[in-house]
Parts: sequence; structure tokens; C-alpha cells
Amino acid sequence: MIRRWRPRARDLWDRFWEALRPLDPYRSVKAALGALVIVSVIITTLLVFVAMHSATELRVITVFSIIASLLITQFVATGLTAPLGEMTEVTRSMAHGDYTRRVRADRRDEFGDLADAFNRMAADLEAVDTHRKELVANVSHELRTPIAALRAVLENVVDGVCEPDSDTMRTALKQTERLGRLVEHLLDLSRLDNGVVPLHAGRFEVWPYLSGVLKEANMSRGAATLSGLSRLAGSGTHTRADVHLHLDVSPPELTAHADAERLHQVVANLIDNAIKHSPRHGRVTVRARRGDGPESLVLEVQDEGPGIPESERYRVFERFNRGGPAPSGPGSDGGTGLGLAIARWAVDLHGGRIGVAESPRGCRIRVALPGLESSRG
Repeated sequence: MIRRWRPRARDLWDRFWEALRPLDPYRSVKAALGALVIVSVIITTLLVFVAMHSATELRVITVFSIIASLLITQFVATGLTAPLGEMTEVTRSMAHGDYTRRVRADRRDEFGDLADAFNRMAADLEAVDTHRKELVANVSHELRTPIAALRAVLENVVDGVCEPDSDTMRTALKQTERLGRLVEHLLDLSRLDNGVVPLHAGRFEVWPYLSGVLKEANMSRGAATLSGLSRLAGSGTHTRADVHLHLDVSPPELTAHADAERLHQVVANLIDNAIKHSPRHGRVTVRARRGDGPESLVLEVQDEGPGIPESERYRVFERFNRGGPAPSGPGSDGGTGLGLAIARWAVDLHGGRIGVAESPRGCRIRVALPGLESSRG
């Protein structure tokens, strides 16, 4: 019985202590100012009382009273306004690009709350500035490689080093398509960040829908065998014709409620990523199961590659992250490092979850879509 009452008693004490906050000079600026007025009045009253019972003139008492009040006021005002001066200095540093400085947040009053909020804002601005610099550096790096390759091909053609035959033009076209994919992915991420991507959710049958996505992937692999080029609709590019794609939907009549176009983008990017990291003659399996809610869906894309270390799983959905220093699949060009980031944002639009699941072999990425629950919310 005593153990049951302890949490309740502590909760009542916390509420009582919080109710006394307006009266605590250490936790409220209003209370501190009120205490300043009270102390000044008490000092003045005591000095007047001394003057009435002594031979001291009233004007001398008045001067002493004014001096004492000013000293106390200056002392209290300095303590109250010190955080504001510190915030002003940090703000000036942030205006010059230094987002690393913080203000002290050791006070318990409103200025302490303001300092905490100010530090959180500074941390957010520092993170945004770091992300902006990394984005510019990564985009510059990604653009430099295909541009340099395309320039080398064109210079060789102009200088007469090689003839503008079909193989040379195919190489130039491949680099141009890589540039196009990068720009398309950046535009997709920009739309997602700005919240201008509408979500048109509807009911659909999962088996024929996923069969169409895998059919497009197989068609692109056939085109890769013939021309050495491929395009996976709505996502990246792969030239792996040796990887087998397998679809597993249970029950076969499974239905779901989602945006078919955005889900196509998710599945295509996950398949493309799995193919890139698959071994020779490997197998990529796409599974679909019913979720917990009505019309909900759980998708899994699993490959037989080396997998992702547990310490790196939280970073695989970051932009320009390729899961390691180099892709492990044979013949992979490394992609742009944006496919999984786009998949994560598309899943977030549905209010779902995406992550790397445990798997005894290879990498297994799981997508959970809430179905009708998201539309009701």
C-alpha cells in the first residue's frame, strides 16, 4: 500500500511545487521583481523608523534609502538581464556563420526556459547549415563524375581519337542518363521536403500490382542484355541480367490502400538497390503480407548479398549514402545514393515505417503501410 501511494504523493508534491512557481523568486521573473519592490519598501520603512527614533534628519534617511534601493535594483537587474546580453552575443556570432556557440541554461526561471529554447534553435540551425554544406558537396561530387566522363568522350570524338560509332555514343548516352537520374531524384526530394507531393491513395490488388512492377524490372533487364543500358521505371538503373526476381504474395487475393504511384517508386527503388548488391545468379524476393489494420500492407524486399552491418542500418536511408565505400554487386555503378532516401520519404507520406529487418542472409528491408488508418487520421 505504501509503494502505491509514493508515486501519487510525489505527483501531488510536484503539482504543488509547480503551483508555487509564480511566488518563487528563483523560478519566476515576476516573483523576483515583486521581491525587489518588497525589499525596497522594507528598507525604506526601516530607515524612516530609525529617523523617527533618532536625531537623524529625514533628508539624510531619504538619500540612504534611494542609494540602497538603487544598489539592490542594479544587483537584481544585472542578474536578470545577463542571459539577454549573452544571447545577443551568440546571435551576432550566428549572423556571421558560427552556429556552434550556446548560452548558459542553468537558470530555473523564464530566462532559463528561453535559454533552453534558444539552444535548441541554435542546434537546429547548425544541423540545417551542416546538411546544406553536405548537400552541396555531395551534389557537386555526384555531378562531377558523369560530366567528366561525358566530356572525355566528346573530346575524344572532336579530337579524332575515336569515331562517333554506336558504342561511343552509347557511353555518352549512359552518362547523360545518369545526370538525368540525379536531377530527377533531387527534384523528387525537393518536392517531398516542401510538402508539395500530393498523396492519391486508393484500393488495389497487390498481386497484379507487384507483378507489373517486377515485369517492368525484367523488361529493363532484357533491354540491358541487348543494349547494355537499362532503366527501371521511376527509379535508378541497373544492368544485372543474372539476378532472379521472385514474388511472394499471401494470400493471393490480398488488397491494400495506398498511393499506387508512390508505392511503385518505393518498390522499384528497393528492387533496384537489392539487384545492385546481389551476388552473381542471386535471387531477390519481394514479399507482401496483410498488416495489422484494415487494408494495411507489409512489404519486404530481400536479397542474398552481404547484408548491412547493424551499426550502419540507421544510415542507409540518408541521402547520398550507398551503404559502404563501394557497392558490392558486380557491375554496379554505385547509383546516386538517393533511391532509399526517396523510398523513405514516400513511405513517410503514407504515415508508414521503413527499416532494415533482421535476416540470416543478405539484406531484408521491410515497409509497413497503415492502410485506411492513415486516411481516417
